[in-house]
Amino acid sequence: MSLKNKTKKELQNRVKELEGIIAKKGIGSDYLSKAERIQRDVNLALILGGTAALIGATAWALLKSTEE
Repeated sequence: MSLKNKTKKELQNRVKELEGIIAKKGIGSDYLSKAERIQRDVNLALILGGTAALIGATAWALLKSTEE
């Protein structure tokens, strides 16, 4: 690995570490963590809602086909 690539990787790692520290302790970090929790909850609700709708539609289709 060349010195240029090695230096570039090291600098990128340091920038990522600094971004992590800023995200945890910086201005707006509370809002960021709250927004991440809300986004996670919304994603879970969408997945569960979609699954429930799919199961309901399947059950309805099966019951409808057995009645005929």
